[in-house]
Amino acid sequence: MIINILGGGPEDLLPNLTEYLAKDEIWVGVDRGVYHLLKRNITPAIAFGDFDSVSSEELKFIEDNVTELKKYQPEKDETDMELALNWALNQHPSIIRIFGATGGRLDHLFANVHLLLNPFKEKNEVDVFLIDRSNIIFIKEAGSYTIEKMNTKKYISFVPLTLNIRNLTLKGFKFPLENRHISIGSTLCISNELISDYGTFSFSEGILIVIRSHD
Repeated sequence: MIINILGGGPEDLLPNLTEYLAKDEIWVGVDRGVYHLLKRNITPAIAFGDFDSVSSEELKFIEDNVTELKKYQPEKDETDMELALNWALNQHPSIIRIFGATGGRLDHLFANVHLLLNPFKEKNEVDVFLIDRSNIIFIKEAGSYTIEKMNTKKYISFVPLTLNIRNLTLKGFKFPLENRHISIGSTLCISNELISDYGTFSFSEGILIVIRSHD
């Protein structure tokens, strides 16, 4: 099972959502993202939000078309996106994709990137991706990983999320590394590229943000 979550970020940053329509995929709407889904004739199985970013007419449209609607007060301890993600994690899917979570307010962007840590805190092995028109963002703990070339997103960047990344090794990349230590704030691993169909990256300590991008 795959769960797709659509937040209320700028519509012009959304990828083509029809590429993510399949029978085994569940859609979740978050705040204004619910309205964006319904406009695309995608009915979410569940929706979350305080809905302070929609008009009264848009909210009525949402209420008329979504069966399971979780409405909250604006004053709460979690963001709407965190509430949706925590629900999704409890369904134990194989993959969670989050759209509409980049662009606009920078505080929301940083909060959404840090939400990628939630599966690790819960010891949940589900893969969670932030996806927009130009980027795919995910987080990895220490380990060894294979990564496949994507012609549509040829740049790959590795950004430390923790203080230190130990023994970072990149193989199959234009700019390889061997057992390199990098610290938070380093830009050493920005805008790398794969030189073959597959490459590997590994490290022994820390957490990395991995960003796949195109211009």
